[in-house]
Amino acid sequence: MSFATILPLAVVMVAGPQLLSAIFLATSRQWRRNSLAYVVGASLSITAIVLLAYTLGGVATGGSESRPLLTVVIVVALLAAMVHTYLTREQSEPPSWMGKLERASPRFSFRLGFLLLGFFPTDILTSVAVGSHLASNDLPVTDSLGFIGLTLLFIALPGLAVLGLGERAERTLPTIRDWMNDNAWVVNEAVLAFFVVLTLT
Repeated sequence: MSFATILPLAVVMVAGPQLLSAIFLATSRQWRRNSLAYVVGASLSITAIVLLAYTLGGVATGGSESRPLLTVVIVVALLAAMVHTYLTREQSEPPSWMGKLERASPRFSFRLGFLLLGFFPTDILTSVAVGSHLASNDLPVTDSLGFIGLTLLFIALPGLAVLGLGERAERTLPTIRDWMNDNAWVVNEAVLAFFVVLTLT
């Protein structure tokens, strides 16, 4: 898979609560262990789903006759989600579990990374799309390593920023975190719109 294909897929994987959680963990008390545990958990679930989709081949996305219908269903569902997100933007709040992230333990961080990157709806669709694409085009499963690696790099960036920039990153990350919290609906709309384009192309 080319970098031009991998980049938007990796962006879809992390845009939203995935990156926001990484920022929270990078500013938590045990930020080194939490950030590492989060990335490790995410790596296991993403890899497992890509491998499962690759093993099942085209089954995950259906036969060639059903793919146009499946595309229409996915696009309609995504557009409905965009409308719902916009209409409820005033009431949108970050999930309650995000309040626990500043006091998170490595075990909690590992579990969060595993579940959030592996079983968030858009992440499941993206990982399945990667595995199924490789299988249906007779490409080796190792071609997914670029996608997995770039996704993990994105969610590791907040921790790496604190490691490399120290206090400067510690001052900047909370500002980014607060903006993403206050504008969660904008982030969600961008992710959904991006996935609509990705599905259509």
